[in-house]
Amino acid sequence: MNAIQKSQPVWLVLCNAPDLACAERLAQGLISEQLAACVNLLSPVQSIYRWQGQIEQATEIPLLCKTTATAYPAVERYLQQHHPYETPEIIAWPVAAGLPAYLTWVNNETISSQGNTQC
Repeated sequence: MNAIQKSQPVWLVLCNAPDLACAERLAQGLISEQLAACVNLLSPVQSIYRWQGQIEQATEIPLLCKTTATAYPAVERYLQQHHPYETPEIIAWPVAAGLPAYLTWVNNETISSQGNTQC
């Protein structure tokens, strides 16, 4: 980041993928496009939800993406365009506090652009 750029607030983005291969592709795409500085692939979770009037159940892989407020719209677009679900879970919240050096690192590794990989 050059000296005249202002540090952006860091955000966490949660998105569940249907399997590990898809989660890895989404994470690699976000990182290679510098839309996120880091993406953690968490342990599989069992999700139970209502979809189109039916109760559904699925094993999913959560992705926890570290990005900036400025890059979030591009992260959302990327995930929506490259996710196999019709309506993927994409939720975000701002980081209230964190190690300043880590938050600076997230800013330095994140730009606002769009990616091209698909699941």
